[in-house]
Amino acid sequence: MHAVVEKGLTRYVAEFVVGTGLRDLPDDVVALGKKSILDGIGLALSGSVAHSGALVRRHLDDLGLAPGSATVIGAGRKVAPRFAAFANGVGIHADDYDDTQLAVAADRVYGLLTHPTAPALPAALAMGETLGASGAAVMLAYHLGVEVECKIAEAIAPRHYQTGFHATATCGTFAAASAAASLLGLDVETTARALSIAGSQSAGLRENFGTMTKPFHAGRSSESGVAAAQFAALGWTATDKILEAPRGFFSAAGGGYDADAIRNRLGEPWTFANPGVSIKPHPSGSLTHPGMTEMARLIREHDIKAVDVKHVRIGTNSNMPNALIHHRPQDELQAKFSMEFCMAILLLDRKAGLGEFTDATTQREDVKAMIEKVDFVVDDKAEKAGYHKMTTIIDITLNDGRVIHGEADFGKGSPANPMSYDEVANKFRENADHGRLSGAAADEVVSLVRDLESQPSLERLMALVAKAG
Repeated sequence: MHAVVEKGLTRYVAEFVVGTGLRDLPDDVVALGKKSILDGIGLALSGSVAHSGALVRRHLDDLGLAPGSATVIGAGRKVAPRFAAFANGVGIHADDYDDTQLAVAADRVYGLLTHPTAPALPAALAMGETLGASGAAVMLAYHLGVEVECKIAEAIAPRHYQTGFHATATCGTFAAASAAASLLGLDVETTARALSIAGSQSAGLRENFGTMTKPFHAGRSSESGVAAAQFAALGWTATDKILEAPRGFFSAAGGGYDADAIRNRLGEPWTFANPGVSIKPHPSGSLTHPGMTEMARLIREHDIKAVDVKHVRIGTNSNMPNALIHHRPQDELQAKFSMEFCMAILLLDRKAGLGEFTDATTQREDVKAMIEKVDFVVDDKAEKAGYHKMTTIIDITLNDGRVIHGEADFGKGSPANPMSYDEVANKFRENADHGRLSGAAADEVVSLVRDLESQPSLERLMALVAKAG
């Protein structure tokens, strides 16, 4: 970790944002980004009907806003871009079903750096729609935001996350600022100021996991980044070294950073290409997914019935219980951060989608009884595998004495076991249906995003997702 100032680091980031064009994105990165963009839009639709979605709309009503230029997905209204970014960021993260960044270094907690799309995409959509930007320009802005966010998260000392900061909230603010700055066409100096204004708004604490405030983090980071770029464009002043300064972001929020993880690393390689971004197969914390993927496989392969299960042992490294903190969940949000619930619902219902993560499900007597059979422990083998993995070891003891064993480092949707565009489209259609979007409209969205770089504007796409039902 660098204790000295890495001169010009903020400027380097700004130069990357200003100097990178769509031509600089490899074809595979463009294709991977489209999957996450489609996934994000579907999650904004499903999030619009979540409890938090209704509260966000009430909040927008209370603000007394004049009609604006940026669509609140699923709400049938347009507001100023910063507020659309907030609402759509909350929506994308509402069900904790959005994509996750993989870590590079062995001392990084794998899957626990950021949810890259939730802050970046709403900012790109809001500013792109407002400015009448092309699909290509919006896609570029999204990729720039994701890349800056992920490399900042990779560089900051692990203490940042481990002691309580929520990296999606903190690093996501820089993502949104980068995306908005790109679409506004800001120069290097102005973009650096936008990043600095964003840094002073960077906030979010993991103690709020399992509550509505976790998705609030994503929405607020997107809103803050948009506002930062807009203020910078007006001429608002700020430091030119917010990342590297002794009183800057890396020092204050992390106690240090690894400059080698970001200097000359933006786009070299693109995070989407290596180590990649995971798209979630279940609406729960990403740390549950290797275990859930393996549990579902074991259930199918051995035809395990809940009535035959005596005990389940789930072993992981010590960082995973640090995030999966709800061992006896009382509502759907806590259930998303409960390894015990995730294992129990698969054993009972053989599926774990939006329909299973509900308040009512957590109160079912059979769910409570099965949770009591699940022990979630730290396992020496998983610990030795390293924190950059999500190694999950499963031992299911049946009433007849048999023990069924399974292990997994990766879940479905990870780069090691990826979803195709068509598989993501199926997830999108399920989320869109949950958000009450018609099947015909959903199919058109799938086609529009597949050819996003060819779209002259976002007008048709945003019109389709503006109002579900």
